[in-house]
Amino acid sequence: MSGTALALVLTAALVHSGWNALAKRAGNPLAFLWSSVTLATLIFLPLSAGFLRDGLPASAVPYVIGTIVIHAAYFYALGRALGSGDFSLVYPIARGLGVGLVPVGALLWLGERLSPLGATGVGLVVIGIVLANVAAGGFRRQPGGGVGKGTGWAVVTGVTIATYSLVDKVGVTTLHPLPYLALMGAGISVLLLPSVWRAAALRHEWRINWPTILVAACLNLTSYLLVLFAFRLSKAAYVVAARETSIVFSVLIGGIWFGEGRLARRLAAAGVVLAGVACVALAR
Repeated sequence: MSGTALALVLTAALVHSGWNALAKRAGNPLAFLWSSVTLATLIFLPLSAGFLRDGLPASAVPYVIGTIVIHAAYFYALGRALGSGDFSLVYPIARGLGVGLVPVGALLWLGERLSPLGATGVGLVVIGIVLANVAAGGFRRQPGGGVGKGTGWAVVTGVTIATYSLVDKVGVTTLHPLPYLALMGAGISVLLLPSVWRAAALRHEWRINWPTILVAACLNLTSYLLVLFAFRLSKAAYVVAARETSIVFSVLIGGIWFGEGRLARRLAAAGVVLAGVACVALAR
């Protein structure tokens, strides 16, 4: 993986875990996410206008439509997961599933084959994520039956992450990442509007959280823009695996900021994730 791609992805990982933590603290995570994405879109659309002067290329249309639909499902599932489960539980599950699913999808759809070192790195990331979830109690049966709260929605989130990663890997070869991201954000805002259009809930979220909504608006789509540029420079599986250093940050945030406990065990699991990312960084 090139140094430029790795730098883009690691920066995106730090930013991503930050805005997810802000959403976790929201009164209504879905309303918070919709507000921040909509604000970010209002910034990115004018910036991307020059790239769309001649219209949207026909080759990009199916990927733009696809990523809008998948990302809308992603944000809806993410809002439900963050609203019902521990941050240090649902975040690693959601992010980790992509690491395991993307290499399979990339091989079948894109013909991307991992080097032995790259495959080892992806495997270590998956193992580290499983260990993180064990440490967080994600697989422990609950008194009322089932597993940890939010786990189901986290799994749905993870599947959408893997799906949009594969779509966007190809999509940014048909359209520059900036207009691609802006159109995606606009579509997400429209599709999710019926799910959040409760005036009282939106007003309440803005009243109690408007400063953090503004911060999240600067972070959420920006972090993914860095990932889109990285997709142009490296294999999808490597980008997704390196991006999941955000799991390490989520462990620290959940254990220290949110006081979710078992920090030592979670850090040990995070170390396995980092070892995997190091292998991916060196792989070709």
